[in-house]
Amino acid sequence: MTSYRTRSIQLQDFGTPPTLTQHEIDAPTGSEVLVQVTGAGVCHSDLHLQDGYYDLGGGEHLSFKQRVTFPVTPGHEISGVVVARGEDATDATIGQEVLVCPWVGCGDCPRCIRGHENLCRNSQFLGVNRDGGYAEHVLVPHSRYLIELGDLDPARAAPLTCSGLTTYSAIGKFGNELNKEPLVIFGAGGLGLMAVGLLTIMGKARPVVVEIDPERRSAALAAGAQAAIDPTDGDADEQIRAAVGGPVLAILDVVGAGATFAQSYRLIEKGGRIVIAGLLGGDTRLQVPLIPMRSISIEGSYIGTLDELRELVTLVRTHGLPDIPVHTRALHEAPQAMEELRSGSVVGRFVLVP
Repeated sequence: MTSYRTRSIQLQDFGTPPTLTQHEIDAPTGSEVLVQVTGAGVCHSDLHLQDGYYDLGGGEHLSFKQRVTFPVTPGHEISGVVVARGEDATDATIGQEVLVCPWVGCGDCPRCIRGHENLCRNSQFLGVNRDGGYAEHVLVPHSRYLIELGDLDPARAAPLTCSGLTTYSAIGKFGNELNKEPLVIFGAGGLGLMAVGLLTIMGKARPVVVEIDPERRSAALAAGAQAAIDPTDGDADEQIRAAVGGPVLAILDVVGAGATFAQSYRLIEKGGRIVIAGLLGGDTRLQVPLIPMRSISIEGSYIGTLDELRELVTLVRTHGLPDIPVHTRALHEAPQAMEELRSGSVVGRFVLVP
């Protein structure tokens, strides 16, 4: 069988630094497609993978132990060029520039059959359960996970497959409410800035951003937010209500920490909705009777579906990519990029360009 020589950044175990390795990758067979990577976004979830767990608060963890086989190549925000295909991947074209949807399910469970492979309990996610995009090449299990890139810049477009899809799907859970009512967004990291940018090109009301870092607050205003508020200000809640100009009825938490949820729960008013898409970690206390008494909705949103990603790519091919900072790095700089992301010093998104 033909194979390809490639380089990738791999994790050898939880809690270890990523290393640059050179190895062989099998040629595609059947429905598989081999993609030469042109962009690979560096996502905070890659740090969770490196650590080996999500923080559930109170000293409890949700472990990756049963999900990951080492060595593994991280990276689930992938753009690239088709360089080889299996005999059954007839709808993939050599030389085709694509985005790769990494959210691969088992294909047989009720969630997958409904089109929600992102919720599959036997997932085969690229960059988690299978080798991902921190590499020169990635093997994609089926050509249906490829989406035509068109004239989009591959480095700037790569984050669409996670930060773009996650925020697009979460925004969709508010329905038409955001046409006039401003969304309050907790966090202005990669997800938060993407959410602001998408709301702008979707023609929604300009959001109010709540973010502790002053540089990220400035970036949120530049991306289209009408206000950017420091949650540590003594009157932060009053500032948020004033910026919304009425009751706070729509909150998107892309941090997903105990503190951000507690503030969201305190702010949300009768008939309002909180959607949580962040995974930073922690826990909180809920006063259960207030949920029905205020008739509030609290909903989780985990990534998004393949169909939603196709919708998102159509949107940005028509209206342009969200105007957020994208910083490119060479493949061998991935370990440094991950550490900078961990430090909280990154404004926008890192993208590796092998």
